[in-house]
Amino acid sequence: MSRTRRSRTDPQARSERDLFVGARPLPRAFYARGPLALARALLGCMLVHDDEREGRLAGRIVETEAYAGARDPASHAFRGRTPRNAVMFGEPGHAYVYFTYGMHHCMNVVCGREGVASAVLVRALEPVAGAVVFERRRRTGDARRWLRGPGSLAQALGLDRTHDGFDLTRGPLWIAARAGRGPGGRVVRGPRVGIRRAADRAWRFALADSLFVSRGPAWTVAQARDPGTRSAGAAR
Repeated sequence: MSRTRRSRTDPQARSERDLFVGARPLPRAFYARGPLALARALLGCMLVHDDEREGRLAGRIVETEAYAGARDPASHAFRGRTPRNAVMFGEPGHAYVYFTYGMHHCMNVVCGREGVASAVLVRALEPVAGAVVFERRRRTGDARRWLRGPGSLAQALGLDRTHDGFDLTRGPLWIAARAGRGPGGRVVRGPRVGIRRAADRAWRFALADSLFVSRGPAWTVAQARDPGTRSAGAAR
C-alpha cells in the first residue's frame, strides 16, 4: 500500500470509498455532444485518476470552459490538425492534455463527433479523494488552492502529456456521473479567461456556490435553456 493511502479503519478513508460505491466511467455517448452542452453537463461529475503509485485521486468538477474547434479562434484546432492537437479530432470521450507557457499542463475532454475537433477544458475541482497527495504536490495547506485553475489541478492529479489520448470511458483516468439529477448547485457562466481571441464569448461555466471556482470576470446566471447548451452538434 502506498504511504499516502489512509488505513482501512480511518473514517475519512471509508467515507471516500463510499462515494465511489457503484461508480463507473461515463459511456462514450455522454461525450457525443457539442462543447457548450458538455461544459455544462460535466459540472458536478467526478474526475478520477487512479494513480498506480499514489492511489485514487479525485475531485468534483465545478468549473469548465468550452472550445469549438474550427469555429473558435481560441481553440487549438482552429487552424487544423497538428501532432499536438490530434486527439481532438478523434472519437469523443478521450483526454486532450497539452503543455502551455513552458510550465503548466491542462486537461480537456474531447467531445462532439469524430473528425470534428472540439473539447472542454476542466478548470477547477472540489477535492474528494487524495488530500494528502494534493497538499504535498501543491505545497499548501489551503484546500481551495489545490485544484483551482487548470494548471493546478493537473499538477495535483499528476497529469502530463503522457496522459494525452487516455480513454475516459475505461480508466485509469475517468469521469463518473454526478449524484442526483442536477449538477448540485446554481450554474453560472462568463467569459473565458487566459486567452486573447474570442475572449468575450461566455463559454465558461461553474457552480456558483463552490469555494473552489477560479477567479475571473463577473458571472451571470446560466438559464436552463441557454442557446448552444442543448445541441449534440458543434457549438454555434
